[in-house]
Formats: sequence, structure tokens, C-alpha cells
Amino acid sequence: MQETSKSENSQQRLAIGIDYGTSNSAAALFDGKSVRLVHLESHSAVMPSATYIDRDFKIQTGQNAILSYIESNTGRKVELSAEVLGEGRTTTGQIGDKGLPEEANTQLVYGQSFVDGGQQGRLFRGIKRLLGNSGPQRLMVFDRPFRLVALITPLLLRIRNCVIEQHPRADSSGLSPGNVCNHACIGHPVNFEGSSTERNNNALNLLSESYGYAGFEQQSFYPEPIAAALSYLYENPYSEEQTLLAVDFGGGTLDLCIISRTGKDFNVVATHGIELGGDHIDQLLFRELLFPLLGKGERWKRSGEDREIETYFPFEEYEDLLLNWAISYMLNQNQYTTPLMQRISVGDEAAEKFQRLYDLIKNNYSYLVSQTIKDLKAELSREQQAVLDIPELDIELTVDRIEFEIIISPLLDKFSNSIEDLLSNAKLNAGDIDLVIRTGGSSLIPAVKDILNHKFPHKVIEHDPFTSVAAGLAIAEYLGLGSLKE
Repeated sequence: MQETSKSENSQQRLAIGIDYGTSNSAAALFDGKSVRLVHLESHSAVMPSATYIDRDFKIQTGQNAILSYIESNTGRKVELSAEVLGEGRTTTGQIGDKGLPEEANTQLVYGQSFVDGGQQGRLFRGIKRLLGNSGPQRLMVFDRPFRLVALITPLLLRIRNCVIEQHPRADSSGLSPGNVCNHACIGHPVNFEGSSTERNNNALNLLSESYGYAGFEQQSFYPEPIAAALSYLYENPYSEEQTLLAVDFGGGTLDLCIISRTGKDFNVVATHGIELGGDHIDQLLFRELLFPLLGKGERWKRSGEDREIETYFPFEEYEDLLLNWAISYMLNQNQYTTPLMQRISVGDEAAEKFQRLYDLIKNNYSYLVSQTIKDLKAELSREQQAVLDIPELDIELTVDRIEFEIIISPLLDKFSNSIEDLLSNAKLNAGDIDLVIRTGGSSLIPAVKDILNHKFPHKVIEHDPFTSVAAGLAIAEYLGLGSLKE
């Protein structure tokens, strides 16, 4: 695929690039000469990809969404009740005066899902990871089903409003910024997460619909790792022939591409993408560091019909809900809390661990724990040692970088193997790569840097980890490189 930067392909309007990410989002403008980042938060060009909906169905996005969720939900005791689906009537078995069966009292019909009556709002993060799934594309928000599109659109609408507010007012067309900010180049991973063979088409369809509702009527699409490489090319012109590897390691996916370039003209040699990102690392840290402190691996005794039964506590029944903080409130059901209370009542040394798990569940600390793990990961990317401190659960655990790297070693192996797969597909060796561009939040992990530096010594540079893709997308739109959705 040949990509060229010829003047006849450029657009006279100001180009817009939007990187809606799993963890964070960014947007950029390009006028043919320089890239300008759009400030999506008051003091930052990077906005958390978060949507919060309260009981009145008022919506907040970005950092405000997270703060509202923390303020209204953390530490609140959760009480679940069965969802009422409707009313049902039975008969008494007697025939009445009019020849019809006599009706008994009305009874409520309960469903299999549960409602958290005290919940003040729902926070949604990482929605991008769900776009490629072939299953039901609706999430319950209190008593209403919300399509994924409805959860993404408010974020994109906020981005568009920020673009309009920060758009240069002097426009030769005489139109207001609101009338000219109806277009964008939209980033996408090489492969979305999901098990369906149609996952990429499914995801792009949903993204396109969301952008359309937000007012971006003219859309083009461009792979995120190529956009990251493109932004580097424009910042760093080079007259000789060069082969570059772009590594975009974000919150949900790892995206790679190899390009050959001369000046600003380049050719895409190969791309590769897998389900591997910061969220997967966080979940692995949760499993290895916290599960043992919450009761995993402990045994329990209980009375059987004719003898006492001793087995491992069924911790595996709690794991998936613990790892997915947005739905961990579902653990507030008798089937989960009753065994915990029975195990706590034993009063042995392990009872303290199960008390932690009980407190985590009843006080809705899942998001707090999730964020603490993210903070630990970030600290270990800067320092050799960090403390996992969760006073609400009486947990204070010192973790050093070596232990951290041992824990995530299976994911580091996947990272390393993906690069080898890409090189193999491109029929290249590591020595054929002249420069490696490292971007994305997860690329800041020292072990990731070490793998790249070992494979490509003295060739790796860091390139705007959180904004390179948005900048490249704006450049791609200006040059007309983005493609229309099939």
C-alpha cells in the first residue's frame, strides 16, 4: 500500500483526528504545517475514556465521570434485590359464578438479574474492548438497556464540542467552526478484541454510528499504529530510505506496523495486532498480588449429612466478577456472601482474608482496588519499588520491579512473540529495522522497553505515548489517506 503526501491530495479545511482509546482519548488538528492538540480536559489534551450515568440519566464524561462515581459509590454498602419482571396470577382451582377460574392473589415475578437499589450511578470504562464481541450489545443502566453506541457517543460529542471551541475562528469559508467540524479521521486497532470473525466490521459499524450521532458526518478510518508512525514522519523528515517499526501498546490492544519511507512518502509493509494491553496487565496483578490476601487457596470445613467436609474454598466462583470492577456489585448475593460469612465465623488466621473479601464486596471497593493497582503499575515504571496501599482493606504490600516483571512475564512473552510474528510475516529480520517508534501507555513499562532495546539495540525512541495516534490521524485526514468504512 503506497501512502503519499502530495499537495493535490491535501484538503483546504483544517483536518481533525480522533483517537478514542480503551483507557484514554485524544484529538488533534492539522493545517498542513503543524499539529495542534485539542485540550479535552481543563489542563490536559488527554481525557479518560469514561462515561458516568446517574439515576436521573444525566451523563458526565472524562475525569468528571470518574470523580462523580468515586464520590457517590466508593464505601457505600451494596444491597441487591431481585429484579421484578412483572406480575402473575394463579387460580384457586375453583370455578366462580361466571364459569371462569377464580383468581388467587397477585404475585410478583422475579428475574435472574439483580438491582442495586442504593447505587447512585454507573461508570463505564473500557467500552472499546466490547465493540468486537458478537454477543448482545446492550448494558443495563438501572432499568434501561443502553447500547454501546449510547455509552460512547457522549464522549465523542464532548470531543467535538472541544474541537469547535478551540477551532481557529478565522475561516475563509465564512462558516462558523460548528458547521465545519463535521468531519474526522477515526483511529482503529489492527484487530479489535473479540471472538467473532466479523469483529472488526462489527466494531467499525458501531464506531461509525457513534461518531455520526456526535456530529461527525464525514468519516474516514485509519489504523492506529500507522497513524503513530505518520505523526513521527512529519515531525522528523528524513531524506534517505528507512524502514520503521511502530509499536503502539495501549490499554486494550497491541498494534504493530512496519513501514518503509523516503522523506514523507511511505509504504506499509506489514501490520499485526493482538488482544494485549494495560487492562490485561492490571488483571494479572490483581490475581497474583491480591487474590491470596482475599482467601484464594484457603480451605474450609462444613458439616455434611454424615460427616464433616473439608475442601478448598470455591474462590474461583468470585474471580471473574472481582476482576471486572464494573459488575463486581453482583457479588452481593446470598450465594456469594453466605459462604464468606460461614468461613469468617471459623475465626482462624485465614478468616482475616475472607473478611477483607467480604468488606471489598459489601463496601463496593472494586474500583478503588482497580485504580490502586494501576497506580502501582505506574509507580513501578518509574521506581524500583512501590507500595500497594489499600487501608480500607488493611492491605499494605511492598512490590519491587523484579517481582512485578516476574508476574507479568507471560504477557511480556506474548509481546515479544508478536514482534517476531510481524517480522516473520514481513520476511524481515530485526537487523532490517532502522528505527523503532514506541508509543502507548503500556510502552512505558521498563520491561517492555528492555525487550525492544534488546531486539533493536540503539534504534528505539519514545514518541508521544498518549497523543501520537491522534496527531497522525489528523495528518492522515489532511492528506486524504484514510479509507471509508466498507
